Amino acid sequence: MSEQTPISPSEDGETETDGQPPAETPGETADQAATRDETAEERTTDGPVTTGAEAVVAALEAAGADMLFGVQGGAIMPVYDALYDSEELTHVTMAHEQGAAHAADAYGIVSGDPGVCLATSGPGATNLVTGIADASMDSDPMIALTGQVATDMVGNDAFQETDTVGVTQPITKHSYFADDADTIGSDVGEAFALADEGRQGPTLVDLPKDVTKGETDVQAITPEKPDTYNPPTTADDDAVADAARVLAEAERPVILSGGGVIKADASDELRGFAKEYGVPVVTTMPGIGSFPEDHELCLEWAGMHGTGYANMAITNTDCLLAVGTRFDDRLTGDVETFAPDAEVIHVDIDPAEISKNIEADHPLIGDAKQVLRQLDDAMESAYDAADASPESYEAWRENCQTWKEEYAMSYDTPDDEPLKPQYVVERFSELADDDAIVSTGVGQHQMWASQYWTYTEPRTWVSSHGLGTMGYGVPSAIGAKLAAPDQEVVCFDGDGSFLMTVQELSVAVREDLDVTYVILNNEAVGMVRQWQDGFYEGRRMASEYPWIPQFDMLAEAFGARGFRLEDYDDVDDVIEKARSYDGPAVIDAIIDPAENVYPMVPSGGDNGLFALNDDQLEDI
Repeated sequence: MSEQTPISPSEDGETETDGQPPAETPGETADQAATRDETAEERTTDGPVTTGAEAVVAALEAAGADMLFGVQGGAIMPVYDALYDSEELTHVTMAHEQGAAHAADAYGIVSGDPGVCLATSGPGATNLVTGIADASMDSDPMIALTGQVATDMVGNDAFQETDTVGVTQPITKHSYFADDADTIGSDVGEAFALADEGRQGPTLVDLPKDVTKGETDVQAITPEKPDTYNPPTTADDDAVADAARVLAEAERPVILSGGGVIKADASDELRGFAKEYGVPVVTTMPGIGSFPEDHELCLEWAGMHGTGYANMAITNTDCLLAVGTRFDDRLTGDVETFAPDAEVIHVDIDPAEISKNIEADHPLIGDAKQVLRQLDDAMESAYDAADASPESYEAWRENCQTWKEEYAMSYDTPDDEPLKPQYVVERFSELADDDAIVSTGVGQHQMWASQYWTYTEPRTWVSSHGLGTMGYGVPSAIGAKLAAPDQEVVCFDGDGSFLMTVQELSVAVREDLDVTYVILNNEAVGMVRQWQDGFYEGRRMASEYPWIPQFDMLAEAFGARGFRLEDYDDVDDVIEKARSYDGPAVIDAIIDPAENVYPMVPSGGDNGLFALNDDQLEDI
């Protein structure tokens, strides 16, 4: 194993040292290291002698953190000892480090501020990796703090040693190795600020035990992002004017609202823009809630299992205004057939996403909130120049409405077949609070929860998109509830996904969290089984369970309240009983094992050629 050293990325930030000659890091000159050291001195003040661990806690407090999720261990113990006296930070002990990462991730999604997770060295740190990668793929703000063996043991294969920086560098905005008690606080503060700045994402600080136990008189101040990280705010005015002209001249415009709209708190701007100009709105799956799904302009979400009408609109648009999306493959299908006739206006804060997957004819690089305001300001003159107005889109809006009627989301409920999962989701949506938060695991249940629940507000949809992490549901509901204690939280999970992190139910019970878990139980890894039936000639290898627990009884063993649901006549009653229970409740909903998720576009297919049932899938 190679020795861990502080790293210095080209743009995301730099590791600071103080009180010793600056150490050069890979790709950094001595002058750059000296500048880095001077910056660290400017950001700190002298004070009473304390420890590196206490500096970590002080930095979190100065950053405004209030909730931490973690699991104790030897190398991180000094930090936990320092937490003992904190009056501002609340720590939630999770059952597994992966659960801590997912809970922190969900906390960040719902609150908008970085969630914080902690783990010890070695297996503790590596158990966080899935959750960190998940946050990275979905651009969720999170900071991970990991214990590490003492610096003089690094590289010696010491007990519970892992090159945490090396492991996590590809899946974080930056991973820091805190090698000095005098700069450990600024490392944590900078990591916190970086996670929240620009395109949000996870950061990590690795904390050697001798450094957290070491003495320092440097006091924490308000965290600051790295001087080298300066994401754009507003787009080029000429580029905005050109984009406005294209939109004004269009006959069939569509707004594609991505997760970046929610991250930028730009939902109000997007809603106002769409309504003012009468432009139909399609969301990505991470963008669910950015535009109200009960509004006549909303076509809901597009992609592999998106609505037929959303996919038809994108396939036929002549101007696509895409805001805060990275055009992932589950959205686009075959990029050659994605919005083939459209001029693409792409708004994104990250220049790396521009033309990465879909060629942008009009790139607008900047913060979504600010760029939408710029675009709004430019529309009046653009309409005048084009001798057009929002009324020009009337025929297009009517066309989109026709598709909504032709390809309406529907399902059958025959009396001689088991309970349909769509009905359970739809009825819960109708009975729940308007601002209820929905979290999910990953699989068929995730698709049904996104398709048949009506979302009207941002930050009410909490799920794993890019990484597709089974097991995300149970711990994410915990993080969501603690971020929004006054809002109803419902977690839809599958039997397979629930079993991966079921231990976190003990945390929900211990913390007395009023969360309802609904397991759409088909005794299979349903999405895998669906693909095997559709594309592998029905060879169901390792996708069905010959035996699974009775989840309602398992819930009772954990101290939660368990309910079993099998009949349509009981759906409303069971849902209301679970909702009224003051604590964690688990509904084991026994659903039709043959039910599949539709619409469906085969992987890499043409979004305009979607299947609405099994027979159509065979013909594509």
